[in-house]
Amino acid sequence: MSYYPLTSIPDYYLMDELLTDEHKLIRQSVRDWVESFVMPKIDGAAQNHTDIPNLMKELGKIGALGPYIPEEYGGSGLDQISYGIIMQELERGDSAVRSAASVQSSLVMFPINEFGSEEQKKKYLPKLASGEMIGAFGLTEPNHGSDPSSMETHFEDKGDHYLLNGAKMWITNAPLCDIAVVWAKNQEGKVQGMIVERSFEGFTTPETHNKWSLRASKTGELVFNNVKVPKENLLPNVVGLKGPLSCLNSARYGISWGVIGAAIDCYCTAVQYAKERKQFGKPIASFQLQQKKLAEFLTEITKAQLLCLQLGNLKNDHRATPAHISMAKRNNVKMAIDIARESRQILGGMGIMGEFPMMRHAANLESVITYEGTHDIHLLITGLDITGINAFG
Repeated sequence: MSYYPLTSIPDYYLMDELLTDEHKLIRQSVRDWVESFVMPKIDGAAQNHTDIPNLMKELGKIGALGPYIPEEYGGSGLDQISYGIIMQELERGDSAVRSAASVQSSLVMFPINEFGSEEQKKKYLPKLASGEMIGAFGLTEPNHGSDPSSMETHFEDKGDHYLLNGAKMWITNAPLCDIAVVWAKNQEGKVQGMIVERSFEGFTTPETHNKWSLRASKTGELVFNNVKVPKENLLPNVVGLKGPLSCLNSARYGISWGVIGAAIDCYCTAVQYAKERKQFGKPIASFQLQQKKLAEFLTEITKAQLLCLQLGNLKNDHRATPAHISMAKRNNVKMAIDIARESRQILGGMGIMGEFPMMRHAANLESVITYEGTHDIHLLITGLDITGINAFG
């Protein structure tokens, strides 16, 4: 259970008036699920560095996996604002829960739906939507993070199959995955995507241990040692980095919404604690410095909510640019990590305890501010959009 009443979750600028009844119904449904399924388990999972059992199937039951995928392929056919709202509610629980849904939706189901054959869509998407099948996304490599164009993973055409070699790193759900959407270079040096199944010989997924962040999520590597990939597993409808980068745009959009949930969890906890905790004979909420923090938290959350709502409108109209999404991802993650850190101080020593969410969210957000494009890379994307000058290299 959350430390605060759910009725205290802020909507300071009455954003609900801009949402449809369907949006609000979806939000309430996911919020209730997070409260009953995630909140009782999340501290134990994070403390013990274990994932939440049956998480993917439970996410599938509430429609959180590929919600914008067409119904004919197992999705719910929802709009982009619905997807964002779902991500926000999941990350109020934990970034690991949102990451699981975000990877499955934006990085695995999205490319199959956008670039896959009809056979691939029918084979994989319904099982991914239900959580019966778990997917992973292979782009980042040990030697190439922010520079995916230099990837070393490659495949050769062997006539009746492709031969895949290389490795991917920092992969959410790698140790659990049934399939991986892997981006690799062909013999001409052009990037293409392919679906690699768990059963393919030479495909291994060693787990990454000793993380201080996203401890309730399984992270690992994807290693390919002469893996034979059937030709029908190549994604036929995209060539080049626009394939994986379009996936990242979808995921970054979800993150922009998601981190608002983490910030809300920290803010609401801090407000409740500040009203209850007494020092010098009165609640600490009565002191100016604490009110300053709380007022700034609410202001930043409200700005982030409005930013995401308009970005969602642009996404629905197919007018959101990668630079639009970069700005939202960068702004909102920084907002959330600052609130996690500052709200921890309001709780004093209690802020480091597992009964409260601040330290867990702060640690998680150190990963979120790095993955799907680092904080600095997103700054340079905005800089490029302003000046027309590429400052990456």
